[in-house]
Amino acid sequence: MSAQTELHQIGADDTAATPSAGSCCGGACHGEAATPAAEGAVTTVYEVKGMTCGHCEGAVAGEIGELDGVSSVQAVAATGQVTVVSAAPLDEEAVRAAVDEAGYELVGKA
Repeated sequence: MSAQTELHQIGADDTAATPSAGSCCGGACHGEAATPAAEGAVTTVYEVKGMTCGHCEGAVAGEIGELDGVSSVQAVAATGQVTVVSAAPLDEEAVRAAVDEAGYELVGKA
């Protein structure tokens, strides 16, 4: 199985994408286009335990993406890393709660 990358971009321009190979959900949650981070944005990389596929990536990205100030989330199951771009630093307990809600475990910052 190849490494998969999920990019969840917050905004009205979300588009459907081509299914990712090996995805348990057929790829319905994959492929939104990335946009450059806004000037002054904060990028934080977290380590999340338990992601195994594109569906897992989408669940984690979707929950974190709902936090105030988050502009994009990229989750990679193969590495367990989740990269979050936000307007300001996020409260780690809020990120932990979002990851828990998705059904996974936040290990901490990578």
